[in-house]
Amino acid sequence: MSIKSFIVILWLFTVHLNCVYGQNSNVKDKSLRTIVANINSVKGATKTGWQVCVGAGRANEGLRADWQEQLRLVKKEIGFKYIRMHGLLHDDMGVYFEDKNGNPIYNWQYIDQLYDFLLSIDVKPFVEFSFMPKALASGTTTCFWWKGNVTPPTSYDKWADLIKALTQHFTERYGKEEVKKWYFEAWNEPNLKYFFSGDKAEYFKLYDYTARAVKSVCNEYRVGGPATAGNAWIPELIEYCEKNNCPIDMITTHDYAVIKGFLDADGKAGKILSPDSKSIIRNVMRSKSKIANSSKPNLELHYTEWSTSPSSFDAVHDSYQSAAFILDKIKGTEESANSMSYWTFTDIFEEAGPRATPFHGGFGLLNYQSIRKPSFYAYQFLNKLGKTEILNSDTASWICKNEKGDIQVLLWNLSILTQGDSVNNDVFYKRDLPAKDVGKVSVELSNIKPGNYSIGVYKVGYKVNDAYASYLDMGSPQQLSQPQVTQIFQKNNNKPILTETVEVKLDGVFKKQLEMRENDVYFISIKSIKK
Repeated sequence: MSIKSFIVILWLFTVHLNCVYGQNSNVKDKSLRTIVANINSVKGATKTGWQVCVGAGRANEGLRADWQEQLRLVKKEIGFKYIRMHGLLHDDMGVYFEDKNGNPIYNWQYIDQLYDFLLSIDVKPFVEFSFMPKALASGTTTCFWWKGNVTPPTSYDKWADLIKALTQHFTERYGKEEVKKWYFEAWNEPNLKYFFSGDKAEYFKLYDYTARAVKSVCNEYRVGGPATAGNAWIPELIEYCEKNNCPIDMITTHDYAVIKGFLDADGKAGKILSPDSKSIIRNVMRSKSKIANSSKPNLELHYTEWSTSPSSFDAVHDSYQSAAFILDKIKGTEESANSMSYWTFTDIFEEAGPRATPFHGGFGLLNYQSIRKPSFYAYQFLNKLGKTEILNSDTASWICKNEKGDIQVLLWNLSILTQGDSVNNDVFYKRDLPAKDVGKVSVELSNIKPGNYSIGVYKVGYKVNDAYASYLDMGSPQQLSQPQVTQIFQKNNNKPILTETVEVKLDGVFKKQLEMRENDVYFISIKSIKK
């Protein structure tokens, strides 16, 4: 064998390992992974860009009692600060009409009802101005089951007047100081014809009128775009704003980790999850670099949608793999993005209409019955991390502590389970997918104050806080009875898998070894027992 051939084979083998084990793999020894940290070696404040915002389907769904109940739960357990959704200006919100002479008639009642609720639970709007009210639309092209109009306005002046009037109303109702804390985004994924019938130049015109209308109310209000699919149009929008003296405070864009099935409104496209362990992470870093190398290098970067898959029919969203996937992407992007808004918090989501089964591959952290998916627990664990992060060379874990001195360790294995191009997500992730052992992980912490500590170990993985596995074990019923819902809740209630009291001796060392399987997630709570 030639040296060149040997190098090629070695490279292919390395790529294979990376795809199978993910970025957290220990190539030297797969049987033992060691996470070592000195509790006194502080990295800095724990980053919480993951908590800034979360997505929801459309504004009108936010008027439903079950939607509001689920958002209360998510706010309490995870602490999201903002929420973004489509359809604020859609006709089912009753926002815009015209009289017989073509004069605008505005109506804010449904928006007020929704936003009053959000603010009452301390969730702020990440305002997405979409879609086009029928009375202002230049065409009849729509998207989704609920028929959001995706055409430009017949009059850009009337569009700007609408945006200005609504922004002024927000100011009068909630106060300038409150609204200054919000974000305003122009449209959704205008680079896809499905969401915007105009071209790039038409969108930039729409953005221009929108941004100036918002700023005309208060120059300190934050506005941005292009809200594109697939990280598109970032340098172009910045260049447009620079040349035209158009206001912009942030870049917003979206990314999903598929190599097939990028736009799947009806569930027929056939999605395939990328085997690349750096998917999403690499694109977020590129977007950050594009901003840094532009004429406006200090713009914030907000990913206002991201997930494994852009389809609300994709079983990967229900899979236990999603928990490790979420944590891995958040860890990999926390230095680049100001926020990563997960799409979405709930399966109450009707882009394709109401779904007929309790687990149908919906985007949500919660299903219709408020059953917590593995993805929910990933975020709940993040919310339990203390505000101070400890230096740690392991790329698939956080070690943190809070003001009381309690310590938290969050760690995972990402092993992307796919069958290449041969089997779509829709088929593959609906199966029972037992997780293989990948060895042990040893957590070794030093410089802990001697004394007694209460230890709690929590886990998410295959058949552990894995509601979909419980559903499969029931035979995947078309509908869940109340006893079945209760049974799934009881089996997946995030109780600790281990509780114990340990003594940290004078050497200040704490060690814990755990068995690790593909896509396991562990959260270890270490609390001092005060005498």
